[in-house]
Amino acid sequence: MPAIDPERAPTAVRAHLAAAAQRIDSELDRRLAIPGALGPNDAERRLREAMRYAVLGGGKRLRPALLLAAAQACRGSIERALPAAAAVELLHAYTLVHDDLPAMDDDAVRRGRATVHIAYGEGTAILAGDGLLTAAFAALADLGDDAAAAVTALATAAGPGALLGGQARDLALDGAEPALSEVELIHSGKTGALFSAAAELGAITAKAPRSAQRALRAYGMAVGIAFQHADDSDDGELPGLAEMAQTRRNELALEAINATTELAEPGLLAELARWIGGI
Repeated sequence: MPAIDPERAPTAVRAHLAAAAQRIDSELDRRLAIPGALGPNDAERRLREAMRYAVLGGGKRLRPALLLAAAQACRGSIERALPAAAAVELLHAYTLVHDDLPAMDDDAVRRGRATVHIAYGEGTAILAGDGLLTAAFAALADLGDDAAAAVTALATAAGPGALLGGQARDLALDGAEPALSEVELIHSGKTGALFSAAAELGAITAKAPRSAQRALRAYGMAVGIAFQHADDSDDGELPGLAEMAQTRRNELALEAINATTELAEPGLLAELARWIGGI
């Protein structure tokens, strides 16, 4: 049984995830629509199909759902937050496409079906990932006067000092089992950074003060690392660290909850943290 199963989430969390996924999937479908002028044998059409395949083939939509919950916690509008939610999921999908490539994790299956490079070829998969990354930042342009702050937050999270750096550290392990502190450094980049950016972006779209943005950035990082500990447990990874990782998962959930106390409506975020943290 998965450690983080939406079907076993608290009622409020389960309802939010379901409603958020529906709104986000509709937004992603719209943004990735294939122009009618492209014929069935057009190379651009195949590229766009690969992008849609990467994004619309399932997934919890947890990061964009967290973004919408953060916006609500700051009394923001879900409608206004949707472009940022789409951006986060598009960027997440790009990382998965590239991580699955033979030069990285060399995975043939994701979410129960062939990975993009197996279904469309390595060259198209690389281009699809690049296209999704580009589309992520294009989506943020729809935020108007908040676009610059949103681009800064997402670009910082996606760069070599965070997400890419985490992947680089992971590749450098080369099969060795690291100490828990090193594991969390990797998790903070590969997973925590995008959760952190998602929560911060929710505050930005709600025009919340800098103090709320900082609080949500810390919340997202703690929740993201806790999520990755749970995911590692589900995959049977790093068994020698499993007990300590579970303790840290609980501690991180409490850190996340403490970060939300000054927000206008922190209830849903606290429930999400408890669920992800297993407390």
